[in-house]
Amino acid sequence: MDGRAFVVKGRPYRVDELVGDPAEAERYEGGAGCVVYLSPRDYHRVHSPVAGRIVTVRSMLGDYYPVNAIGVRHVDNLFVRNRRVAIVIDTPKESGLGRVTVVMVAAMVVGRITVSGLDARDVPEGVHAYEPPLEVARGEEIGIFRLGSTAVLFFEPGVVDRWLVEEGPVRFGQPLAAPGGARVDGKGTR
Repeated sequence: MDGRAFVVKGRPYRVDELVGDPAEAERYEGGAGCVVYLSPRDYHRVHSPVAGRIVTVRSMLGDYYPVNAIGVRHVDNLFVRNRRVAIVIDTPKESGLGRVTVVMVAAMVVGRITVSGLDARDVPEGVHAYEPPLEVARGEEIGIFRLGSTAVLFFEPGVVDRWLVEEGPVRFGQPLAAPGGARVDGKGTR
C-alpha cells in the first residue's frame, strides 16, 4: 500500500474509506493487501485468512454497482460507493500477524451480507463490537455474500513476506501469502 491508498483493480482507493475508520486505516499504512473477486459462478462464502478473534464488524451502506470490468471502468470510486462490511480480526500475539481486516464489498444482485456472530438477516449499518470477541480458526467461515462480489484483505506492515498466489482462481484452503520470517519449504528458506 502506498501511504493511505490501496489499488483495487487498477484504481487507487483510500484505505480509511474501505475499512470505514481513519484510525484503523493507519494500522495498515505500509502494510499489504489483496483483492479476491467472486464471479457469479464462484463460491460465495468468505473464510478467515488467519486464526484469531473477531473484535469488530463495521457495516457501511452504499450502492450495488457491478464489480465486473464494466463497473470498474465506468463507476468512479466503485469499491467505496458500494455497500461494505469490514470484519476486524485480532490474531494471537505469538503469531506475529497483528490485526487483519477483511472487507466484503457488495455488488449488483448482492442483496445481503451476513457475518458470523451477528444474528441478523443482513449486517445492520454501524459498528458492532463483539463482547466477548468471537474466536475463529484459519479457514473458518466468517461471512456470506448472497450471490457474489469482492473481498479486500488488509495486513499490517511486515506481516506478508510475499504473495503465493498470482492473479487467477484461488481455491478454498490455498495459502495466499508467506508470512514475514516464515518457513515456506521446511528448510528455513523462503
